[in-house]
Amino acid sequence: MERIREIHIAPLGHERDRIVEPIREHNADTVYLLNQSERRQRFTAYQQALVEDLEADGISIDIHETDLHDLYDVLAVVTTLTADHSDDIVRVNVSSGPKLAAIGSAIACMATAATAYYVHPERHVPPVAEEPLTRGMQNAEVLPSYPIETISRDQVAVLDYLDRTNSESYTAKKKDLIEFAEEAGLAFIDDADPANDKAKFALLNANIVDPLIEDGYIAVREVGRTKQITLTETGRNVLHAFRHKL
Repeated sequence: MERIREIHIAPLGHERDRIVEPIREHNADTVYLLNQSERRQRFTAYQQALVEDLEADGISIDIHETDLHDLYDVLAVVTTLTADHSDDIVRVNVSSGPKLAAIGSAIACMATAATAYYVHPERHVPPVAEEPLTRGMQNAEVLPSYPIETISRDQVAVLDYLDRTNSESYTAKKKDLIEFAEEAGLAFIDDADPANDKAKFALLNANIVDPLIEDGYIAVREVGRTKQITLTETGRNVLHAFRHKL
């Protein structure tokens, strides 16, 4: 029987103890540190010491370059890492990085089985250029989880299709989406086994087009007798965040 592993994810901000101590407290097997993309290989002395100390404890460390100031990039990385460890215990530190990283991490936990926790420091000790922002750990508080309804796999697949198909010279239409759904074996078509084209369009509207329009992920424009489907900027962000479902 395969052992359930303890996985921790922590944005790498101006902290040390708030990252290290919960990891040690839970005897983590693997830690994913989310490092600000443009800061690659530019750790502060205490950040480098953090990595070395955890490695000395026998903990596997994986650095993920992430835009910690982009909510959707943080959301994408955390949901993907959580999906990669679906059989393990995944805990996410929402107190160790910038505010947007905290928000993205918290939302990711609501959309997955990961557990968010917030570490209360014993005291604050700036300046951050020379020392971490805080010192010690008072306690690590598990945050309440409010599950949110995430976008379905079929909807992500359609967003991905639009992203790949649409160009300056061509914009996908509803009939293109139906053809793609049949070729890709998407559940909303396969499971229903519609008898005719009218039924297929009804299924497409009910399961894909109408919900995505309502959420602001796609836009529909009538051109003659056809309806052209385009991704919105929000739709692109959501595709980035939940592409792991594919």
